[in-house]
Amino acid sequence: MSAEATLARLQDLLGNAGLITSAPERQPYEHGPRYGAGQALCVARPANVAEAAELMRLCAAENIRLIPQGANTGLVGAASPDSSGLQLILSMERIKGVIDIDPVDGVIQAWAGTRLSDLNQALAPHGLCFPIDLGADPSVGGMLAANTGGARLIRYGDVRHNTLGLQALLMQPPGELLEMGNRLHKNNTGPDWKQLFIGTAGSYGIVTQAVLRAHPLPRQRATALIVPSSLEAGLRLLQDAQAQFADFLTAFEGISRNALASVLRHLPQVSAPFDPLPDYALLVELSSSSAASEHFDLDKLFMAWLERHFDDAIVDAVVDKPETLWRLRHAISDSVKQEGKIVAFDISVSRSRMPAFRAEALALVERDFAGAGVFDFGHWGDGGVHFNLAIPPAHQPQFPPERIEALRTALYDLVAKSYQGSFSAEHGIGPFNQHYYQRYTQPEQRTLAGRVQAVFDPHCLLGNTRFT
Repeated sequence: MSAEATLARLQDLLGNAGLITSAPERQPYEHGPRYGAGQALCVARPANVAEAAELMRLCAAENIRLIPQGANTGLVGAASPDSSGLQLILSMERIKGVIDIDPVDGVIQAWAGTRLSDLNQALAPHGLCFPIDLGADPSVGGMLAANTGGARLIRYGDVRHNTLGLQALLMQPPGELLEMGNRLHKNNTGPDWKQLFIGTAGSYGIVTQAVLRAHPLPRQRATALIVPSSLEAGLRLLQDAQAQFADFLTAFEGISRNALASVLRHLPQVSAPFDPLPDYALLVELSSSSAASEHFDLDKLFMAWLERHFDDAIVDAVVDKPETLWRLRHAISDSVKQEGKIVAFDISVSRSRMPAFRAEALALVERDFAGAGVFDFGHWGDGGVHFNLAIPPAHQPQFPPERIEALRTALYDLVAKSYQGSFSAEHGIGPFNQHYYQRYTQPEQRTLAGRVQAVFDPHCLLGNTRFT
C-alpha cells in the first residue's frame, strides 16, 4: 500500500484530531529534548485504547514500525523516529486521565498519557502523592517505559517498585490487550509479567494504563546543604543519616562546585549559599508523613545531628526552606546547558566507590580531554551520578564527533569495566545507548533478551530499541 493510501486509512481511523501529517506540526514530536531527531511518516494520536489497538493492527498488516511516545521527555532518543520518514509516532497524549483513586488501598489508576503533575494534583486532596521527583513532567506510560527513578529513590524506590499492575497492547497478536497485575500488594501466582513492560522503552508492548502505589504526603520536611570535609566523610554522613533517621531520610544528593557555580551564573536572583563555594556539597532532606510528627520537631532533630558532625565530617552547612534549596538542585541541568555543548553521562556505581570513581573520572577528563568542563551532580543516596560535561564555544573545534565518541567510550569503560557500574542508571537504552548496550552487556544476556523480544515483536515493529 502506498504512503498516501496508508495515511488515508489512518485518517479514517483517527479523524482530524488524531492524525498529524504536516511537517511543522510533526516537528515537536520528532525531536527529543537532548538526543533523537528524525522524520516521521505521521504522528498518530488515538483517543482511546480501542483506536490504539486498531492502529497497531493496521501497522502490523502494512509492516509499519511504531515509535511509542509519552510526554517526549526522554533523554536517549527512544521516543524519536529515524530519518527515513517511514516510521509512525504513536503518541499516547490523548489517552489520559485518572481512572480511580483508592485511599484505602493506597493506589491510583491512570491512563498512560496522564502527566506526573496531574497524578499529584489528583492525589493531593486525599493527602497522598506519587513521590517520583523529577525535573521534567513525564507521562505514566513514559515513566514505566523508562523505569524512572529521581531524587527521592533512596526513600521511595523507582517506578518499578511502585507499580502494582498495568495494561498493555501487544504486537503479537496485533492489538491484543493484556492485563497484568491489579491493585493487590501481594500476588505470587506465577511470573510477574508486568515487569517485562517496565524499563524496556515500549519494545514489548504499549502500556495503556497502570495501577500505581500512592504514598502519604509529607507533613514535615527539613533540608540542609552540607559541605563535607571530604567525599569519604560524605559517605560516613550517608551511613549515619540512614542509621539515625531511617525512613525520615528522603534524599541525599551531591552537587559539585562547577554545577553550583553554573546555577548562580544563570540564576542571578539566587544567592550563593557559601562564599567561597566548596568543592562539593550535599543536599540532604528529611521528611515525615506521620500524624505523630506534630509531637516532635524534625528541624530540631536535624540541627542536632548536623552539630554532632561538625567536628568530624561537616565543614559548613546551610539550613533553609526545602523549596529554596531544591530550586538550586533542579536548576542545574538548564544552567549547564548554557555553558556550551553538553556531553552528558547518566551513570551509577556502588556508593562505596563513588569518591574513587569521581577522582579517577576527573583526572581522566583533565588528562585526555582538556577543554571540557565537568559539572557533575547526582544521587549519592543510590549511587547515581550525572557526570555532565560542557564544552565552551572556544574549545568546540577541538572536539569533533570522533573525539566526543572517544570521550564517551573512555568514561563508560571506566564506569562499566573498572567500577562494575552502569552506563545508563536511569535513562534507558534507546538508539543513543544502543552500541554501548552491545559493548558492555554479556552476549548470553543479549541473546536471551532478544529471544524474549522476538516473542512479543517477531517482525521488529515496536520501538527503536533492540535487546539483541
